[in-house]
Amino acid sequence: MLTVAARPSPYTFDPATTALLVIDMQRDFLEPGGFGESLGNDVSQLRRTIEPLAALLAGARAAGLTIVHTREGHLPDLTDCPPAKLTRGQPSKRIGDPGPKGRILIRGEYGHDIIDELAPLAGEPVIDKPGKGAFYATELDTLLSEREIRSLLVTGVTTEVCVHTTVREANDRGYECLVLADCVGSYFPEFQRVGLDMIAAQGGIFGWVADSGDLLAVLPATAVLQPSS
Repeated sequence: MLTVAARPSPYTFDPATTALLVIDMQRDFLEPGGFGESLGNDVSQLRRTIEPLAALLAGARAAGLTIVHTREGHLPDLTDCPPAKLTRGQPSKRIGDPGPKGRILIRGEYGHDIIDELAPLAGEPVIDKPGKGAFYATELDTLLSEREIRSLLVTGVTTEVCVHTTVREANDRGYECLVLADCVGSYFPEFQRVGLDMIAAQGGIFGWVADSGDLLAVLPATAVLQPSS
């Protein structure tokens, strides 16, 4: 068992039953010309997570942790995108519209994929999800159960939307979540601060919050033994 400094209290986990979850680090959210920018957002607010997350990925891979990536997006015919999501607001571009990186948030398009800096390695599962949460309408819970995962190290974007929704879903399913503050990001600094505070509030109502450097300091430098399936 390993213990990392966190709030509201130290977080203890077994590397053999722990997964690093990398949520929606996609071109459409993090790069100029993508969906995030079309909504009027400053993508640099998210891009600050790339460097610490790349270092955390390297450490997690060296330690032999299970690593799972997610991508938010929809089928080309949009049958899995409800009207409440498709037609909300008045953005300059909507889901499915053509953009500089292909149709926005459509599976298989260039913009839908994960940024080059954090590209999954062969063998690392990639979960395609139609909603905010990574458990809704996906095989994530089954995948984690098959690998006997009980603890999740949560990273990605955005803090108050897909990260928060996933952590809440995970909490209801009994997973113990550690959110890495410097590896999650929001377009809105105030949402970032409050989103993290909400997770750790009331004795860790949804989970724990820590910095990636504190986690890397306790991760083993060589692969851990995974539990038998």
